[in-house]
Amino acid sequence: MAYKVIQWSSGNVGKHAVRAVAERDNMKLVGMYVFSDQKAGMDAGEIAGIGKLGVKATNDLDKIIAMDADVVLHTALPSLVYGADPMADIDTFCALLASGKSVITTVGYMYPKVYGPKLTKRLEEACRRGGSTFHSTGLNPGWLGDLLPLTMTALSKRVDKIHVREISNFQHYPSPEIMFDMMGFGKTPAQFKKDAERYSFWLSGLFRENIQMIADALGVKLDDIAESTVRELAPADLETAAGLVKKGTVAGQHWEWAGIAGGEKIIVHETVWRMHESVAPGWATGDHSITIEGEPRMHVNFDARWIGDGLQGTAMHAVNAVPYVCDAPSGVKTFLDLPWIIGKGTVHVPEKKGKKKK
Repeated sequence: MAYKVIQWSSGNVGKHAVRAVAERDNMKLVGMYVFSDQKAGMDAGEIAGIGKLGVKATNDLDKIIAMDADVVLHTALPSLVYGADPMADIDTFCALLASGKSVITTVGYMYPKVYGPKLTKRLEEACRRGGSTFHSTGLNPGWLGDLLPLTMTALSKRVDKIHVREISNFQHYPSPEIMFDMMGFGKTPAQFKKDAERYSFWLSGLFRENIQMIADALGVKLDDIAESTVRELAPADLETAAGLVKKGTVAGQHWEWAGIAGGEKIIVHETVWRMHESVAPGWATGDHSITIEGEPRMHVNFDARWIGDGLQGTAMHAVNAVPYVCDAPSGVKTFLDLPWIIGKGTVHVPEKKGKKKK
């Protein structure tokens, strides 16, 4: 059986998704939604840089709704990046879900209960109408900061504290939309402060979801989720893959979200983000890490250079979720509801030496 897939958006993550779907024996690309008039009518494969696939892109939502498909891979930037109401994404999800298509998104809503029962009810009702399933995933959150620490706790006798630290240098990250529009780098302090509420809805919500899901999975009742942030300005004009970060604009962000219980921080997610290696030399450097204090104490490091593959990793976590989501009962399904998602069909087995090709 080949799952019929629609790709929603054609950015860096979307292109990776199209390339992967085109290679999978159990998936078939049947549609692509694009935002620009220039890309509408183009072949999805040519947009992704792999040659024609015989699938034309469209920017007509009604055509997407009418398509026969099992799932939509929604990898667009959050609507708030473009100044739209953040709930515009929920409107899109509900329209797709009600049309009978499951949705796998990478824009957030990984643990929708954080936003209250009204939002969750909307998604559940759309799933019920279409007999479809909603799932959100990502790289972090969506893997590093939640799935991995939860997996590690399977070895725990006692957990005192979970501390996830992401240390990322975005100097070579080629996405101005994410770096400047979504994360607020390159803005003056006044501009950043002005947009803080807009960023907070997405960014703070994203990591609050992360903390809450871990707590619920482990059966911990949190008293609060505390948030703190420090920003660093560029000491000089900085050339990055996403564009120029001018002197005096935001070039570093250090965030911490902490789930508090019994007056103590027991689940901590810390991010140290730099737009250039020269920014904030006094902040933590080194690798991404997960530390679980308790019995036993566990600590795992990850090569910090992985961010270069972050766009592809994000796309692959969504693509690899397709069979699990499509085969799941209808409704909102988080990581706590689905089987362990693995990269089925991704192993490349080389031909034996000397074997003749037919």
